[in-house]
Amino acid sequence: MMTTQALPSALAAIVDDFQALSEPERLQLLLEFSEGLPELPERLTDHPELLEQVVECQSPLFLTIETEKDGSDGPGTAVRLFFKAPAEAPTTRGFAGVLHEGLDGLSAAEILSVPDDMPELLGLTRAITPLRMRGMTAMLGRIKRKVAAASGVRA
Repeated sequence: MMTTQALPSALAAIVDDFQALSEPERLQLLLEFSEGLPELPERLTDHPELLEQVVECQSPLFLTIETEKDGSDGPGTAVRLFFKAPAEAPTTRGFAGVLHEGLDGLSAAEILSVPDDMPELLGLTRAITPLRMRGMTAMLGRIKRKVAAASGVRA
């Protein structure tokens, strides 16, 4: 097993949950994350042009990020993640749910520090096709690219 030490705590806890399960149970957990993915806020539902499609995903998945001050006196900025994926695409929605729960509200630096191969830590590589795994990796890459652009940092 790979280590979760390099991951932000919320994402590390999710990875630990996946790694503690058998493969069939991991797929069930992914399904639970798909059901927990929040709907888009109305300001984004009415403006699909604000979302970017992750074309590497087999199912239509769109995402965007927004940054907001975290309320502290420091320069802290929280990154908010937004996803749109159809209900009939539970694998894609599930991974979006994992990323939302694990990364939403973190700083740009925390998100940019997530290893690109993080999807492999979920232990789904035998249960999910390589094409779907590539889509998951692309989703994380797209988020990191958008965060880097918004924060003026190179990914």
